[in-house]
Amino acid sequence: MSALYILKEGFSGLRRARLASFTSITALTLAVFVIGVLVRIGWNAYDVAQSLRSRVPMEVFLVDAGREAHRAIGLSLQELPIIDEVTYISKDSAAAVFRKEFGAEGALLAELDFLPASYRLKLKSDVTADSVAAFLPDIKAKPGVDDVSINIDFLVLIEQQLETLSLTGGSIGLLILFVALVLVFNTIRLTIYAKKNIIRAMKLVGATNGFIRSPFLVEGMVQGLIASLFSVGGMWFVFERLIPNYIHLTLDWPMGQWTYLVGGMVGLSLFMGYFGSRWAARTFIKSVTVGRG
Repeated sequence: MSALYILKEGFSGLRRARLASFTSITALTLAVFVIGVLVRIGWNAYDVAQSLRSRVPMEVFLVDAGREAHRAIGLSLQELPIIDEVTYISKDSAAAVFRKEFGAEGALLAELDFLPASYRLKLKSDVTADSVAAFLPDIKAKPGVDDVSINIDFLVLIEQQLETLSLTGGSIGLLILFVALVLVFNTIRLTIYAKKNIIRAMKLVGATNGFIRSPFLVEGMVQGLIASLFSVGGMWFVFERLIPNYIHLTLDWPMGQWTYLVGGMVGLSLFMGYFGSRWAARTFIKSVTVGRG
């Protein structure tokens, strides 16, 4: 009976303060939708940054020490934790590439036999500029290595842009969530104020604060559930219909599955509804005293 009462009162609260409930649900919907958009865009930006990082060219130029010595250097480079792939470029291969890229003039220069053998290294996608810089002295110090070429500044730029995007998106998301939380708080506060006489009567007959608080928690979670359905629907429409059809751009789901982001959005919306209602209920139910008319 008490569970049925809690559910009934939780849903009836939406009807008692319709405008406030509508405002709260709308704010939650927008907040969770924007968070979902930021996460999806941020995930794709992270993927792009990882791809760019792994494509930053790193080349180790070798002295003319023979193929066996070069092979030993290649094996030692492959063992480095920042390296994903090692490709050997012989002097002949380097000359052929030079001829292809620079035409007749390149062919004449290639005959001078000035191009050294080298290793072209592919960095792992998760390496940082600091970790690459830390290994550079060791690579340069290897016997048989003449020089190392890599654009560290570009790696630093990628990391700075990704950090800026993360901080900006995170700040916007937190601000929006806070505003939505305050609106849920105010909605439940208005509902409690409208029922203060009923709450006072329940306290007179011995109802605990926890029991009185339960319907308001249900109301907050119902608001969160409704908001999650609208926000997920908006996410599907924008990324599966609007953007592909009119902008001709497809963005991947985080971790390759729609379930992770959708589940996170539903969970976040329910939590926000629950937390906002719990915050309001704990604050204002205690203020309703039995002795006041």
